[in-house]
Amino acid sequence: MLTSNIEADTSAASITTDGLLRQFGSLTALDRVSVALPRGGVVGLLGPNGSGKSTLIRILLGLIPPTSGRATVLGHSTTNPARYAHDVGALIEAPSFVPGLSARKNLLSLARLRGLPSTRVAEVIRIVGLEGRENESVRRFSLGMKQRLGIAAALLPDPALLILDEPTNGLDPAGIVEIRQLLKTLAAEGRTVVVSSHLLAEIQAACDYLVIIRFGELMFSGPIGELLDKAGARIEVAPENPADVDRLRTALEAAGWSLEEDSLVVRGPATAAAALNRAAHEAGITLSRLTPIDESLEDVFLELTAAPTPNSTAAPQGARKKVATDA
Repeated sequence: MLTSNIEADTSAASITTDGLLRQFGSLTALDRVSVALPRGGVVGLLGPNGSGKSTLIRILLGLIPPTSGRATVLGHSTTNPARYAHDVGALIEAPSFVPGLSARKNLLSLARLRGLPSTRVAEVIRIVGLEGRENESVRRFSLGMKQRLGIAAALLPDPALLILDEPTNGLDPAGIVEIRQLLKTLAAEGRTVVVSSHLLAEIQAACDYLVIIRFGELMFSGPIGELLDKAGARIEVAPENPADVDRLRTALEAAGWSLEEDSLVVRGPATAAAALNRAAHEAGITLSRLTPIDESLEDVFLELTAAPTPNSTAAPQGARKKVATDA
């Protein structure tokens, strides 16, 4: 079982899970997941389709119970969601509104249902950038505007925790950038924003912290930079004289460096370039290239989640690969 590198202190965490298990018959949707997510910032929740992300979100919102294990949201157990519901806003799947009503009237209806002041409607309209369009019928809204309206609805209670399931789904590139900037702004105000998404480049651009789940199993939980540092530390080297390739490989391996098979790519941080150059020089070899390789989140994600299609219960144990975090 993998755990995050933040101690499970609910006073310092927005969300904690301890051995969270959820089964649907013979299918294990979550397999003893334990995490502790920090308060503040943008948290990315990643995983292939069917990985258990939506199940985790529904447990955190108190919509379904776990089979076993425990979870807390803002310091309160998910067994009693009424204790934290007023501090949580959520956008799950596509937002649904009354098409014939304006954005403002839709939000006013939702505010009244939740017993919130009507003054909050104007505030959230401003926050999501719908000023000037709030009196238009929702049926005239683009998909991006509907997503903004959905986020506005989630923001009505002025939540400390905002959970968004695929908030950029179906948006064009400009809309994606706008939502990304909005998420950063919301987090900068002190909120914790949990975002489930398949758009890895956007997760990399927007998130501070990352949780990766594959077939119900936690693969990684920690700062996004930590994952990229661990998985992306490589340097490509090349000799000036192509005839020195084999000799260079031998020299670097003798110096203790690990090279990828059939290539002169060394596993090591960019700061190792000087040491690699010295090792080559001591072997009488002049290098023509010393290039750090920066892996994207997509590269790391695909490596981390690569596995055969799972059976009805879980992926084969032998196919599972984890990136450990510091205890």
